[in-house]
Amino acid sequence: MDIAMRLRQQVTNLFRFLAIAFTDESFLKAIRRVENIVSKIMAIALVFIIFIALFDLLRLLTFDLFVIEPKGTFTVPLLKIFGMFLNVLIALELMENVTAYLRHHTIQLELVIVTALTAVARKVVIFDSKADGEIAGLAIAVLSLSISYWIVRSQSKIHKH
Repeated sequence: MDIAMRLRQQVTNLFRFLAIAFTDESFLKAIRRVENIVSKIMAIALVFIIFIALFDLLRLLTFDLFVIEPKGTFTVPLLKIFGMFLNVLIALELMENVTAYLRHHTIQLELVIVTALTAVARKVVIFDSKADGEIAGLAIAVLSLSISYWIVRSQSKIHKH
């Protein structure tokens, strides 16, 4: 009987613990912790991506300007170099999105739209004129993101005053 009583007591304690652990507040606290951990892992991964992209860009510039063609001219198309610059910039903006989330625990919509605009601008800069179907999609994306940015900026100015 003593074993059955202890087992019943342990099961009761387990259910009490679960009832406390799964209250809305406790559950949301656990979710916030998971979001925080995931955001930090993403930030660390983005640091690696930024350094790799920067290394790739510097390697291309160094070899292209000084090793392959030591005359100080580019053998690689300039648009490819601009695309690589914009890749680094987009990665930096993504890092800013993640760090802003870690600081404020909210998604900064204006920052997300600016990052998306930069990504679309990259596509416009490196655009292949032979791909006719993409230009309409890029134009719609730029227009939509620009309008979204204007709306968000207008709303944030209204709320600041």
